[in-house]
Amino acid sequence: MKKYEVIFIVKPMEEEPTNAVIEKFTKLITNNGGTIEKEDRWGKKRLAYEIKKCTEGYYCLLYVNCEAACVNEVDRVMKITDDILKHMIVKSEEDEAPAEAAAPAASEE
Repeated sequence: MKKYEVIFIVKPMEEEPTNAVIEKFTKLITNNGGTIEKEDRWGKKRLAYEIKKCTEGYYCLLYVNCEAACVNEVDRVMKITDDILKHMIVKSEEDEAPAEAAAPAASEE
C-alpha cells in the first residue's frame, strides 16, 4: 500500500452535515481496504476566490495508506459529491529522509 494525502474543501454548512461528509469519505476509504493514519481538520477558512458561489469552506486533510483502486474510487466520488468544493489527492514521498541525507554528502566533496 502507498501513502497519500487527501485534502478537500467542504461547502460551509452546520457542524453536523460537515461531519457527515467527512465521515462519508473516511468510511469509503476504509471500506475499500485503506487505512487512515491521521485526520487533520483545519476548520472553516475564507477562500481566496469564490468557488461555486461560496466564499468560505471547511478544510480537511487525510493521511491515508491505500491502493490505487481506492484512490480512484475516492476521486470519482468526490467529483460527483455536491458538498465538496475542491479536492486534491497527492502521493506522499516515503523516501524523503534518505534522499535529503544523501544530498549534503555529495555537496561536501
